[in-house]
Amino acid sequence: MKPHVICHMMASLDGRIITKRWGGKPDTKAYETTAANFDAQAWLCGRVTFEVDFTGGLPPDLRAGDSVPDRQDFVADKEATSFAVAVDAHGKLGWESAYIDGDHVVAVLSEQVSDEYLAYLRRQGVSYLFGGVQELDFALVLEKLGRLFPIQTILLEGGGHVNGSLLKAGLVDELSLLYYPVIDGAASSPTVFEQGEQPGPPAQLQLQQVEQLPDNILWMRYSVTGR
Repeated sequence: MKPHVICHMMASLDGRIITKRWGGKPDTKAYETTAANFDAQAWLCGRVTFEVDFTGGLPPDLRAGDSVPDRQDFVADKEATSFAVAVDAHGKLGWESAYIDGDHVVAVLSEQVSDEYLAYLRRQGVSYLFGGVQELDFALVLEKLGRLFPIQTILLEGGGHVNGSLLKAGLVDELSLLYYPVIDGAASSPTVFEQGEQPGPPAQLQLQQVEQLPDNILWMRYSVTGR
């Protein structure tokens, strides 16, 4: 069964998500506090988000000639109960550890990645699954996450492109959006959902909750009702 997907994001009033442009350091406490309401077992981001916020651009330590017993999905920690899911179709992320704040790392790959990269992930103790031959099929990705791991709810915390891909595929069930009281205005700054030149049909939402938080942050929750 597909896990329940909640897109949980903080954005400027004009929908931009690069917080470093907003002056000072936006309060992330509200973001983490509201995220805790969902009792999610996993959170999911794209490669760029992981590089910037978690791995520091660490390159993978590939060793020529390394091989793996098979090219099947790999579960490194069968006892893990919380997960950080990294969408990394081309196998570019390096990992110092297989855990981020106690959450076990699961890499989402395409079948184009090399045996050397798969062997590297195994050495690091990182789990991985294949989400498609060349392009990722996020419906397949979610099905595997729910089947291979004890994941019932995922927080989608992209990357606008990752968020947009799941929304376009009809896989987002809820939107949890914290509006930070600033107008960004930069056309080059990504928005909560990015779908490129071939967007899907507009998603229809139903408002479920509005709450004013400290520092003039507005928290709005929606269910996705259709397309």
